Amino acid sequence: MYASLLAYLAVHVSLGAALPAESNFSPRQAGATAFASNSGGNLKLSSVAAPVQGAGSPGSTTWDLSIDDTSSGYKQKITGFGGAVTDATVTSFNTLSSGTLSTLLNDLMTSAGAGFSLMRHTIGASDLSADPVYTYDDNGGAADPNLTGFNLGDRGTAMATMLAKMKSLQSNLKIFGSPWSPPGWMKLNGVIDGTTNNNNLNDGYIKNNGAQYSSAFAQYFVKYIQAFQSHGATIDAITIQNEPLNSQAGYPTMYMFSNEQGTLIQNYVGPALANAGLATKVWAYDHNTDVPSFPQTVLNMAGQYVNTVAWHCYATNVDWTVLSTFKQSNPNVVQYMTECWTPSTGSWNQAADFTMGPLQNWASGVAAWTLGTNAQDGPHLSEGGCATCTGLVTINNGGYTFETAYYMIAQFSKFMPPGATVLSGTGSYTYSSGGGIQSVASLNPDGTRTVVIENTFGNDVYVHLTTSSGQEWSGNVVTESVTTWVLPPA
Repeated sequence: MYASLLAYLAVHVSLGAALPAESNFSPRQAGATAFASNSGGNLKLSSVAAPVQGAGSPGSTTWDLSIDDTSSGYKQKITGFGGAVTDATVTSFNTLSSGTLSTLLNDLMTSAGAGFSLMRHTIGASDLSADPVYTYDDNGGAADPNLTGFNLGDRGTAMATMLAKMKSLQSNLKIFGSPWSPPGWMKLNGVIDGTTNNNNLNDGYIKNNGAQYSSAFAQYFVKYIQAFQSHGATIDAITIQNEPLNSQAGYPTMYMFSNEQGTLIQNYVGPALANAGLATKVWAYDHNTDVPSFPQTVLNMAGQYVNTVAWHCYATNVDWTVLSTFKQSNPNVVQYMTECWTPSTGSWNQAADFTMGPLQNWASGVAAWTLGTNAQDGPHLSEGGCATCTGLVTINNGGYTFETAYYMIAQFSKFMPPGATVLSGTGSYTYSSGGGIQSVASLNPDGTRTVVIENTFGNDVYVHLTTSSGQEWSGNVVTESVTTWVLPPA
């Protein structure tokens, strides 16, 4: 029904990438399988009718897709999917019995469940922390340039311990940390939150008073990484400021200029990590897609230490093609979607959209905000911050519930393992009315191919897929669902 229109509208992007190395995934299979999660909630990673080879039996509504599963279609490699481990997550999870927590973590981290392999975590307090705000070296507000008072504290230790448990279940887990604010004494205003006046690092960039605390700021990261590592939580990467263009009084934030971030990484943070013998990478930016000049400046200034950019979803009319444009200008860059919230009032496919769009545009992974909360969307700060950030998992009365967003992300994470290679393809299109078909595919380390199809129409759609390796696959995709096909090796 829509095939001729799609042939005209489809955009085929094809850039080279290496075939992924073998890793632990599913064994080679003889036939195709399919799984779906839908808006109604009666399908939750549920097995559904598998696609068949050939044209099959088309219904009244058909849609044409294609993927290039030959080497000419290889794009970025997948690192993983997951969420943000906040204080709210750790506090909520730790209210569970040891047996229930073990079951939950297995559901989250292993192939029996979502198989998450990318976790962000908050370095010190965020808006999803209980009062009071804190960092790992508050020192009563007094300056501590030698960091003699550095201490993870109860909350930092609990977070490191939780991440270590996750790592023990998922050997491919990549963990990256982001601070909402450094210790208050490092800032011009002397506080973690409460004001936007002089809400900047005291690094000489603004006041021209010399690099007051740039070295201490760099060593703060070194000590934090070493402390987490001592608890069994290896930190694979950091961003040096969550949302550097967001300065708010109600919760921990800090404003940072792009030139300032470039200087800090090139002259202080990068060398400090290297001198400490740490393999932790530094990722640029960690903010919205509407200011791509910021990460470009950081890469230009600190390319010796940075080749990765982190993006958020909160720009007005978010446009994930910004990542493709950025890739064209920086062909060696690695990109991630590192934050997008999942409110209970969000549309059924919100998480599918903020996963699908970045994957179609060169992102190697996606992390939702946040992984887990209690039934009151917390704990969170009593003033400011987010009071409506529902986790992918809600903890309540000694048990847990997976929210719709969890299943939507799991439709990708469970079937696109670390090391998979995203494939170029055509046929995705969404009408101004909102209905459409979006898809993304991968070639997996075991040779199988995954095709994730998002159907936002109010009716089933019969999808016909052609592959550059010379195959045809056809099958039904149910109303308002994300359906994943796993095809056998070509």
